Amino acid sequence: MSIGLLGTKIGMTQIFDNKGNAIPVTVLQLGPCLVTQIKNKNSDKYNAIQIGYEAILEKKLSKAQLGHLNKNKLPSFKYLKEYRVTSPSKFEPGQPLTVNKIKIGSLIDVSSRSISKGFTGYQKRHHFSRGPMSHGCKNHRKPGSIGAGTTPGRVFPGKKMAGKMGNKKTTIRNLKVIDIKPNNHIVIIKGSVPGKAGSIVSIKIQESKI
Repeated sequence: MSIGLLGTKIGMTQIFDNKGNAIPVTVLQLGPCLVTQIKNKNSDKYNAIQIGYEAILEKKLSKAQLGHLNKNKLPSFKYLKEYRVTSPSKFEPGQPLTVNKIKIGSLIDVSSRSISKGFTGYQKRHHFSRGPMSHGCKNHRKPGSIGAGTTPGRVFPGKKMAGKMGNKKTTIRNLKVIDIKPNNHIVIIKGSVPGKAGSIVSIKIQESKI
C-alpha cells in the first residue's frame, strides 16, 4: 500500500548530468497537504487517509463540505483525495504532508488527466491502418465494417470508433526523483507526466518512505 501527495504540474525542462547528457525532467509543486480524515476497518471497513490541497474561501464550498472539514477544525480545501494505507494510526487529522518525506532517487507514480486532443478519427485515436490510396478507391480513412446487419442490428458498446481523444486519467509509474527543493515544495522528476502546465497531479510513494 502507498500514500501520496497532491500538487500542480509546473512544466517541463531539461538538466545536464556530469557527462553533459541532457535529461528531460518535469517540475512539480507538491503540497503542502493536510490530513483531513482517517478511515479504519472498524468504522469504514478499510484503512485509508484523506488529504486536502489548495485552500480556498469557505463560500466556494457547500454546507456538507464545510461540515466535513469543520469537524476537525480544518481550513477549506478545493481538492480532497483518499489514499489507502496499512497503518492509519500513524496519522492524525491536521497533520501536514510535505515533500520533505520524499527522497532523491526514489521512484513515484504520477497520475493526472491527459491533454485533450478533441474529436479525432480512427487512425489517430486507435491506430487503424488506412485503405488503399490507388485511383478509384473510396476507402482511404474510413473504418470499414462496424458490425453485422440484421442480427444483432446494432453496434455493440465499446466499439472502437471516432470520438473524443485524451482528457482521461493516466498514470505513469516508476518515475525517478532527480532533485527536491523543499523550501518551494518543488520536486523534479525524470521524464514526462500527463496533463498540461497547471494541471492537478497526484503522486504515490511507498509508505515506508513517508
